[in-house]
Amino acid sequence: MKLSQGRRFLRLAAGVAMLSLVSQMVTAQRYPSRPITMIVPFPPGGGTDVTARIVSEHMSRVLGQQIIIENIAGAGGTTGSTRAMRANPDGYTIEMGQMGTHATAVALYPNLAYKPDVDFAPIGLVISVPVAIVARRDFPAKDLQEFVAYVKGNAQKLNIGHAGVGSIGFTCGLLFNSISGVKPTLVPFNGAGPAMNALIGGQVDYMCDGGINNSVPHVNSGTIRAYTIGSEHRSPVLPNVPTSREAGLPDFRVSGWLALFAPKETANPTLDKLTDALDKALDDDNTRKRLLDLGCDIPDKAERGQQPLATLVKTEIARWTPIINAVNVN
Repeated sequence: MKLSQGRRFLRLAAGVAMLSLVSQMVTAQRYPSRPITMIVPFPPGGGTDVTARIVSEHMSRVLGQQIIIENIAGAGGTTGSTRAMRANPDGYTIEMGQMGTHATAVALYPNLAYKPDVDFAPIGLVISVPVAIVARRDFPAKDLQEFVAYVKGNAQKLNIGHAGVGSIGFTCGLLFNSISGVKPTLVPFNGAGPAMNALIGGQVDYMCDGGINNSVPHVNSGTIRAYTIGSEHRSPVLPNVPTSREAGLPDFRVSGWLALFAPKETANPTLDKLTDALDKALDDDNTRKRLLDLGCDIPDKAERGQQPLATLVKTEIARWTPIINAVNVN
């Protein structure tokens, strides 16, 4: 009798599991059947927001559903990232995360509500982009060496803007200040867009822009000055701006990155559709041109997809945590 009951239980359990699997497969086949929300954890106008809008435009066409951008700013991008982490894992809420929200935030926020390498399902790397050291247009230095010397001699009177604790610009600003041995006043803004506006208006003296895609139009128009970019090679969109190695600050080698994530437990077939749509967007000539014109680096095939992004997140957390802890921000 007990054996019979046990067999019935096992059959029932197997049936439930099979029904769940079939339900997931049917849902994935229909996906997406309604608009998708892409959370951008910063205000409109910054590099993360602009990139999200460019990429989502082509992804929408591939998926056959509109992707709606929702800007949820605050706490260096961690407010929006927390919202994305807690969303229903059905593929209808995804996030444009980045180096700040999914790597450096681990060390910067001891009580961070999520674990970037555990609580998200990676979709794929979108872009990487060199970080630029930029200043107000009337800053009294003609090149990086003069800039560093001036900052060292006047740090107590200077301020550095950033897009919030945990943002790429904040972290790279810490790196520059640490290399230079200075402690200027840190001025937080609710995103890279507002920080850049303050720099253009002269309310802050300099900043490390978390991606030159935010700086390019303003450098080219002369409303701000760029002293260096933290990449190995010069950028074709800022050909007159030297790399940090060329300019005499070789330790400032850093590029930011943006990537798409979904809540963990999102079904694999759904993730695969999103990854495929992103891949097609990055191969689209018009999308590529728009990103390249902003100074973005588009990942090659080997760098794209779910597993390379999962590896990148773990590697970046391991890289930045000791750097940030050494500065003793908290």
